[in-house]
Amino acid sequence: MPVVLDPDAAAVYKAFQEAGRPRYEDGTADVARGYYLAARLVSNPEPPELASIKPLDIPGPAGNIPARVYVPKVLRKSASGAPGLVFFHGGGWVIGDLDTHDVVCRKLAAEGELIVVSVDYRLAPEHKFPAAVDDAIAATAWIAKNAATLGIDPANISVGGDSAGGNLAAVVAIDARDNKGPALKGQVLIYPATDFRGNHPSHSEPETSILLTHSVIKWFSNHYLRDEADKENWRASPARVSDLSRLPPAYVMTAGADPLRDEGDEYAKRLKDAGVPVTYKTYPGQFHGFFTMGKLLNQANVAVSDISQWLKTLT
Repeated sequence: MPVVLDPDAAAVYKAFQEAGRPRYEDGTADVARGYYLAARLVSNPEPPELASIKPLDIPGPAGNIPARVYVPKVLRKSASGAPGLVFFHGGGWVIGDLDTHDVVCRKLAAEGELIVVSVDYRLAPEHKFPAAVDDAIAATAWIAKNAATLGIDPANISVGGDSAGGNLAAVVAIDARDNKGPALKGQVLIYPATDFRGNHPSHSEPETSILLTHSVIKWFSNHYLRDEADKENWRASPARVSDLSRLPPAYVMTAGADPLRDEGDEYAKRLKDAGVPVTYKTYPGQFHGFFTMGKLLNQANVAVSDISQWLKTLT
């Protein structure tokens, strides 16, 4: 479908093009990680001041999982503790870390008045599927079990993330439902990857191949998945699950100039059809990845505020 970028999004895209940065897929994963971090440091807005930011090691299936706990100055509390959000960063399961999403986690904590625990799951190609999934599930379970120690209300824990992180949040929610995991309060799916088959129209439209290009999606997929069969595995492609009922309320966000647009749109509709309360928000003039670029894109700040307000409705 026709996509027209917002003026500020078009300006950012032009600046990225003129910078002449090599494509991720033309180098190694380590080089791509450096480029991604540098871009985030340039585009992140000023971080809000919090009460505390502390490192955390979470026991995982292959050793400790690094995490970071964000506690805002103003915190919604009950006798059982404060609301909590377990956050998984984006980056195609190959790039991204606690630092690339540090500022957005600070903003979610401050504006949502809740405790955010950002999880640094294992990355591919060093650790292929399902390593990231195993870490995400284990981290969420541990956080729920140790919620009181963290100051979190165990009955008010949500999961969320952007892109690959949205994928992991969706998978964690399904796994928790089916395998007696934590009773999650909500799931925040920010332009989530839900179907590795890549057969939605937005995967072939030229106007969606912006920053997250069609070719780099294949590069991420080839690094993350072990073989073609993994594309059909619901733990990689949560859209392959036939039953999406009895899942926690969902906030699903998409962007117009995004190859993953139709995946998120379809997943939101399926959740709603399955009886799950869904809040769906789309930003038609933005591209994939805009959510963390609050210094350059005001719509990123609007999106953070909108999600924060939605999280407040879960109490």
